[in-house]
Amino acid sequence: MGVIGRFLKLTTTGGVATIGAHFIWTRNSHVEPLPRTDYLFTSPSYKRLNPNENAVLSDDCIRRVPLSQIDPKLLEKKGKLAEKFCAGVWGGLGYAFQRQYLAKKYQGPKTAHQLWSTNELISSTYEVGTEITDHFQVVEKTDNRIVVRCGDSPLKRDVRESDGLFEMSVDVKKDEGVAEFHLKSVFFNGLSGTKAEGSIMPWHIELLHREYSKIWMESALRNVYA
Repeated sequence: MGVIGRFLKLTTTGGVATIGAHFIWTRNSHVEPLPRTDYLFTSPSYKRLNPNENAVLSDDCIRRVPLSQIDPKLLEKKGKLAEKFCAGVWGGLGYAFQRQYLAKKYQGPKTAHQLWSTNELISSTYEVGTEITDHFQVVEKTDNRIVVRCGDSPLKRDVRESDGLFEMSVDVKKDEGVAEFHLKSVFFNGLSGTKAEGSIMPWHIELLHREYSKIWMESALRNVYA
C-alpha cells in the first residue's frame, strides 16, 4: 500500500501529531479491530474492488459524544449529522497537511472538478460520485454513513493495487444520550494481494494509521459540536 503508507508517514510525523498534546487530545478515541461481519465487508463496493478476497488491514476508530454537546440542529433532520461529520473529516485541521501535499502534486485541469479548498470540503454534502483531492471518491451515502474509496486517484476506475474503503458514520443512541461516531478503514491490494491476513502493511505504518485515525476523529468532531 505504497501511496497510503507515504501519506501516513508524511501526515502523522510532519503534521498535527508532532504536537506534544497529541495523546491528551485523542485520549477519548479508541481503535478496535473491524469484525468481518461488518457491513463494509459485504458491501457492493468491497466485492467489486476486492474480487479475489485478498488480505486486508481493517480497523474502527470509535468516539462516543454526549448528545448535549452536539449542535441540536444536526439532530433535527436525518443525514445532517453524518454530513457534517464527514465534512469535518475533510475540511478540518486533521486533513490540512495531507490536502496541501496532494494539491501540490495533483491539483490541475484534469482534477478541477474535485474538491480542493477548505471551503469546498467543509460545505460539501458529499453526494455519491464526489471526488476529494484526487485520492478519495464517495461510493455510498445513507442517513448515517458516507463511504469513500481510497488508496489512489479516483480517475483510476478499475481494480487497483492500492485500494480501500473508508467509512464515516454515526449511530445516535437516544436511550443512552450519546452519539457514537465511527471511522472505519479497510485497505487491500485488489490486484495481486496476499491471502495472509495482517501482512499488507509494516507494523509501524499500521501504528501511524491508528494514531492518524484518532487525529481525524477529534478534528472532525469540531464540526458537529454545539
